[in-house]
Amino acid sequence: MESAGDPGIEAPIREWRSYLQRRQAIHHVDVDELEDHLRSQLSDLGAAGLSEDESFLVAIKRIGGVNELSREFARERSSQLWKQLVLGGDEARGHPASQGAGLLVTMSFAIGAAVMFKLPAVFGIDPFASGTADGGNGDAEVSFYLRNTALLVLPFLVGFFAWRRALPVRVVAGLALPFIAAAIVVNVFPFDTGGDTELLAAIHLPIILWLVVGVAYLGGAWRGDAPRMDFVRFTGEWFIYYTLIAFGGVALSGLTLGVFEAIGIDVEPFIASWVLPCGAAGAVVVVAWLVEAKQSVIENMAPVLTSVFTPLFAVMLVAAIFGMALTGNVVDAERDVLILFDVLLVIVVGLVLYSISARDSDATPTLMDAIQLVLVVSALVIDVLALAAILSRITEFGFTPNRNAGLGLNVVLLANLVWSAWLLWAFLRGRRQFSDLERWQTRYVPVYAVWAGIVVVVFPPLFGFD
Repeated sequence: MESAGDPGIEAPIREWRSYLQRRQAIHHVDVDELEDHLRSQLSDLGAAGLSEDESFLVAIKRIGGVNELSREFARERSSQLWKQLVLGGDEARGHPASQGAGLLVTMSFAIGAAVMFKLPAVFGIDPFASGTADGGNGDAEVSFYLRNTALLVLPFLVGFFAWRRALPVRVVAGLALPFIAAAIVVNVFPFDTGGDTELLAAIHLPIILWLVVGVAYLGGAWRGDAPRMDFVRFTGEWFIYYTLIAFGGVALSGLTLGVFEAIGIDVEPFIASWVLPCGAAGAVVVVAWLVEAKQSVIENMAPVLTSVFTPLFAVMLVAAIFGMALTGNVVDAERDVLILFDVLLVIVVGLVLYSISARDSDATPTLMDAIQLVLVVSALVIDVLALAAILSRITEFGFTPNRNAGLGLNVVLLANLVWSAWLLWAFLRGRRQFSDLERWQTRYVPVYAVWAGIVVVVFPPLFGFD
């Protein structure tokens, strides 16, 4: 396919093409046709005297938005809705050579993740086996899985996206490096079994590796703000789908136990040791495929969910602040209370990100934007109170891995919330664009990875691996 204009225009064309390819309703053949049309438009607009940037924006506008294209393709194939959801884009479009290929490859990666997750059992490391936790090396086995669960499962999700995006070998090799480095760090460090630094590393390592998954999901186009927001939207829906499937799996397992118990067969050890662990690992890939398949035929859930939960969380936080003011009881400095508030703040920031991903950045301010400002400001107040409580606890009892981790997390969240509140306020007053808030959030994402990296790599030796 010939290039239109200066090579400088190739980067936005590649980003646009990658964005289109992540919508299953648009097959790669159609993407080729759209790209030909785009390049033709660019040539005509360039001949008319427009700059590269102007030509690209006008050409994209003429072709139509990705969402409009997806809806058009879905409407044309409404009779094949079920096939699109279950078999994927190629199968629904009737490509004989691809019948079942997408689902087969997806299941191969899912089975690979499940097998890898249970592979340590071959070497006697199996905390899921009946009775393991009661003796022997139970603590050591739990410790191994705490540190390595993400390393055992997420490479298969990266592989799945590498296959979906047809990533070159050099990119795949680059994506493998963080996993290799992480595996060395968490398995070479002499953690005290059950110690604070080990638990902190286990919590923060998946954050780093999930961003590596994001690079694979975006086909390597990680630097752009729009692709990052697309991954935020994917992350939110992946979490929702995974939770729903987990609840369904637990319910199904309970029913299975009841049925077999009624006929005198004890299947609990098998379900606890194999079905649930393998199902949880394999579902990581299956859910990713399901989210992608769903994007091709129906709108994402982000607008609906944010419309429900943003007001609810805002009301809850405002009520909590009023309760503190009326009773005089501020955030307690107890460890469990501080952890609860940190979890709450993380959820609020995640909800803000998810809300932004669901919004048209060109739309005018709405009531929901005002509610989101209330949510952010309320979270900011809670964050300041939590910071004060953490500093009080550090002053009284000294520094520990958990207190330092909580302090750092609250500082990271505080910076995000302060500037987010300012940008939202300015947007509501007509002084800033909503895209400014979107850029701030997407460009702040690497900060979380940097902080998680500090907790995983620096904290253990700093605190003697305790």
